[in-house]
Amino acid sequence: MGPTASGKTNLAITLVKNSACEIISVDSAMIYRGMNIGTAKPSTQELSAAPHHLINIRDPDKSYSVAEFCHDANALIDDIHARNKIPLLVGGTIMYFHALQFGLSELPAADEKLRTQMNSIGVQQGWHVLHQKLAQVDPESASKIHHNDTQRIQRALEVFELTGTKLSSYHAAKNSVRSDISIINLGLFPEDRSLLHENIARRFDAMLETGVIEELKTLRQQWSLSAQMPSMRCIGYKQLWNYLENEITLEEMRDQAVAATRQLAKRQLTWLRHYPETTLIDPYATNAEHISQQMIYQLQ
Repeated sequence: MGPTASGKTNLAITLVKNSACEIISVDSAMIYRGMNIGTAKPSTQELSAAPHHLINIRDPDKSYSVAEFCHDANALIDDIHARNKIPLLVGGTIMYFHALQFGLSELPAADEKLRTQMNSIGVQQGWHVLHQKLAQVDPESASKIHHNDTQRIQRALEVFELTGTKLSSYHAAKNSVRSDISIINLGLFPEDRSLLHENIARRFDAMLETGVIEELKTLRQQWSLSAQMPSMRCIGYKQLWNYLENEITLEEMRDQAVAATRQLAKRQLTWLRHYPETTLIDPYATNAEHISQQMIYQLQ
């Protein structure tokens, strides 16, 4: 685990070269086909050297729930063990890690502003409108909630709006926890935040030079996308979308994307700081080869 731009991919590939590991990607953005530059997806050469499971598994107009990740990751863990290899889960979507290991049990607190907005829509347009919206984003929950059950409709929509995760996924992920496997948690935790911030800025500038704007233009031509879709809410693509809609300038887009990525890294580090039974390693204190040797020792 680790924040964005902390060197997870490079380290994972080094581990695969030096041990009997297979990589399972734990990244809610790399799942999307065609979103290569903006997600810092491993290159063709890197994937040839170290194949990654669970990347390029969804078109960008589709969604992928936490429960689906838990189901797919558990199946892959069993397959990899059957090949006498070690499943190496790599990524920055720490909520996925947590759901797989502990389940999703903590629902977000009520948001009065959001509830007021939904109540207004329910009164003015009818609660059936909100039930239809719920059916679009979380059909499983909608099928279990009567269209006149205003409280449950409101709560299910609230959970989705606040977290991007379906209420039904929370219930499903609770049942995904494995007690039959031993998990070693290793977290990349840069002590020097200024270096991490520099890497984030440098990486996004490289994305711009490599053609991430053209990548999004192509995606918008190939699929019927909207700014509200999970793929287009990914950091970087969200700001690029606003730029292509002429809502912000190129300079504003760049600055906003870098700032949002730094905020993401801060949230990831907060998760890591409190993640149970995790060995934290500073990726800037030593090189990937040395860190991989440390990790291989722990895996033995």
